[in-house]
Amino acid sequence: YVCSTWGNNHFKTFDGDVYQFPGICEYNFVSDCREAYKEFSVHIQRALNSNGHPEIQYILMKIKDIMVYLKPNLVVVDGRIVKTPYYSSGVLIESNDIYTKIYAKLGMTLMWNQEDALMVELDNKFNNHTCGLCGDYNGIPVYNEFINGDASYNSITYGNLQKISKPNAKCEDPDETQALPSCSEHRDECQKLLTSPALADCRLRLNLEMYIQACMQDKCACNGKEDSFCLCSTISEYSRQCSHAGGRPGEWRTQSFC
Repeated sequence: YVCSTWGNNHFKTFDGDVYQFPGICEYNFVSDCREAYKEFSVHIQRALNSNGHPEIQYILMKIKDIMVYLKPNLVVVDGRIVKTPYYSSGVLIESNDIYTKIYAKLGMTLMWNQEDALMVELDNKFNNHTCGLCGDYNGIPVYNEFINGDASYNSITYGNLQKISKPNAKCEDPDETQALPSCSEHRDECQKLLTSPALADCRLRLNLEMYIQACMQDKCACNGKEDSFCLCSTISEYSRQCSHAGGRPGEWRTQSFC
């Protein structure tokens, strides 16, 4: 019941599809898409930071009638800056130096590391009712996200469809014809990192192959630069998802690694 995005533009839908989408506009991450009354929406905008890595600049949420705007170390509710912990009409917002967390009584939890990684957990009463980069939450991978009726989409087309139209926004859609490179040469290294003894408790809880593929894409994108963003963001996500699934990752970070 978790949708997440992290690192080098990776996304994992509620239904378990994993894809990359490098858009820098504002997008519908996940929303209640029923026609009548929509209970919530979550929009995100990424940008490249000073090191050239994608980070989430802001998150804009509507929960029932409350508007919440999040930036690193900043929480704004209905236009007012608030201190955390903050509680109002079924919404609790907590934050510390690393994470901002929001719990909404309607059945949603959001967790953001104030940098690249965002995770939303949603009650299964929203099955089949969501839209956005997180997909439709119907329990079936690929269908209705990347195959809809007779049409099939690649991940860039799918991502571009989730753009929020803002008349004065200055952002280019990623090019749908530019497929992301397939990266096989880093498999051994990524497999070794993700199957380290500290992460042994995670193997049976998560789809390891999915994270190996994401790690390989990260390594390719960094062209061999030993950059902690390329190495650490997918392992961090694997560790977070493992904890979330009830696993107990050990101390995989060291002084010299991540």
